[in-house]
Amino acid sequence: MNPSAKTSSPWWTPDVHADRRPFLLGRNAIQSNLRAYFAKNDFLEVDTPSLQVSPGNEAHLHAFATQGITTAGEHFPLYLHTSPEFACKKLLAAGEQRISCFAHVYRNRERGPLHHPEFTMLEWYRANTGYETLMTDCADILALAAETTKTKHFTYNGRSVDPFLEPERISVAEAFERYAGVDLLASVDKNGETDRDHLKAALTNAGIRTSFDDTWADLFSRVIVERIEPELGYGRVTILDEYPSSEAALARRTAKDGRVSERFELYACGVELANAFGELTDSKEQRIRFEQEMIEKQRVYGETYPLDEDLLAALELMPAASGIALGFDRLVMLATGAPRIDLVMWAPVAEYGR
Repeated sequence: MNPSAKTSSPWWTPDVHADRRPFLLGRNAIQSNLRAYFAKNDFLEVDTPSLQVSPGNEAHLHAFATQGITTAGEHFPLYLHTSPEFACKKLLAAGEQRISCFAHVYRNRERGPLHHPEFTMLEWYRANTGYETLMTDCADILALAAETTKTKHFTYNGRSVDPFLEPERISVAEAFERYAGVDLLASVDKNGETDRDHLKAALTNAGIRTSFDDTWADLFSRVIVERIEPELGYGRVTILDEYPSSEAALARRTAKDGRVSERFELYACGVELANAFGELTDSKEQRIRFEQEMIEKQRVYGETYPLDEDLLAALELMPAASGIALGFDRLVMLATGAPRIDLVMWAPVAEYGR
């Protein structure tokens, strides 16, 4: 097959649409009730542009690139954003206190049962509020989605979770010990610097495969993907909290331990639903972390993205805040019982050569 040839996308045929329609109506109902939830809690819904000078600076996220053309005919690079985060933080710097946003976001190299090149991200931010409050928000939102679809359990891939139970909260270090038998923080010093050789030896002792060219981040990710994520969010939702600072480029360090930062991820049925931060507002530190992420991106993928200088300037004015990004389509999947992400999208992106 010609790799650029479009394959069949029959979502628009009447019989296929009829099968998908209950999921889509569930999507609309959940979105409507979430908007009411945020309005009730004094959030202002904002709308952010998809075109940005930087799509984000996370090493393993891949953007769609395009070009802008000035009225004088000059070309300049633009990207479709991978998250509305940068624009939302600028709004916090401008003085907004509580904001929410349903944004279409774009990530290249992603397609599968849980991934789509264009999807909807629900993000919300609270100025002058600790990130633990976001955990309460998440519990409320999961229960609201379940109430909307009149379901008592979220299901995916043969697993289920009760969205009305209080979430389990476990630190990343605890998860490494519980599911891999590895003392993760023994390979991190008090300043957050990591020791690759120490972690590699610990993984080898635990019977986890390693490679001679693995970085500390590679080893960390392998344990998360192979040993920890498959165990999370069964029976009750899991909050995986306190990531090592090297794995939390946008989060501030915790007050109790400089080795870890205020970052948590939310899991249900083994599915990652959300990623949250106590936001880093130190622009100098943020620049360093972005640059480190782009060094890693260049090493692994041979490309980098520009930094958003406006964002770094805005951080000087941004108040202390907490923020979270939740995959709205995944939430709809779990609440409606849909087995694939494209089934909860009104019009999926066309597929090309496989």
